[in-house]
Amino acid sequence: MKIAFKRVGLMLVAGLLFALATPHSYAEQQALNIAHRGASGYAPEHTIPSYELGDQMGGDYIEIDLQMTKDGHLIAMHDETLDRTTNGTGKVKDHTLAEIKRLDAGSWFNKEYPQYAKPEYKGLKVPTLDEILDRFGTDHKYYIETKAPEVYPGMEEKLLDTLKKHGLLTKSALENKRVIIQSFSKESLKKVHNLNADIPLVQLLWYEQNQKGEITDAELNDIAQYAIGVGPNYEKIDQAYVQKVRDKGLKIHPYTVNKQSEMKKLLEWGVTGMFTNFPDKLEEMLNKQ
Repeated sequence: MKIAFKRVGLMLVAGLLFALATPHSYAEQQALNIAHRGASGYAPEHTIPSYELGDQMGGDYIEIDLQMTKDGHLIAMHDETLDRTTNGTGKVKDHTLAEIKRLDAGSWFNKEYPQYAKPEYKGLKVPTLDEILDRFGTDHKYYIETKAPEVYPGMEEKLLDTLKKHGLLTKSALENKRVIIQSFSKESLKKVHNLNADIPLVQLLWYEQNQKGEITDAELNDIAQYAIGVGPNYEKIDQAYVQKVRDKGLKIHPYTVNKQSEMKKLLEWGVTGMFTNFPDKLEEMLNKQ
């Protein structure tokens, strides 16, 4: 018995020493599975069925892009215009919620992706943030982006008021990171940070087509003042980039990763999560870890 205990003790010590000696060894929870616009590879993006499917397929977070209507309602939509994902036209900011609610937000998907088409997708409505939070409640997690905040004055205040109303800014909700707010706009994130410094924020990063992903220590130090992590284009980063971010104590959630070979590579590099249109594929990879 004593020999067995001694052997177990030596194994534990050896494992600890190995972990400490291995460069860039990050011991933490499993990487996050962020359902990008819901399970948008299988259902019309930013609709309730897409969010439900993302949840069923293992998504840790429901990712929501926000636009704001002419009459001040926050809706889930990626583009500033209605044209791509509805049968409407024009800018979101020039239409009231009632006008947008009359649009079909699902038929386009059936035409674009016939292999995943379903009759029930025809006639789907654009959901408001209120409707999404009512549907999924405080036991789900939300990864929310302020899209084009410079177009929508007051978007940040409206967002925080809505989250508070739905019980997502309580001490418990904040400690459990029920909501993460992301944006390409540093100004928008800093505004949110000034309104409530306890909300976790992620700075999205964009690189031009012919530009390699580069980030300096100064940039990371600045981001660390208001955010918990960064969200870069996965095609622009390498292992050194991931390690540089992680060494600063920041999270890194690349977007948008749909091939399992790329998921595997990024997980091996040490990313702390990623956005995907196919959360079931990422869930499968995470289960293999």
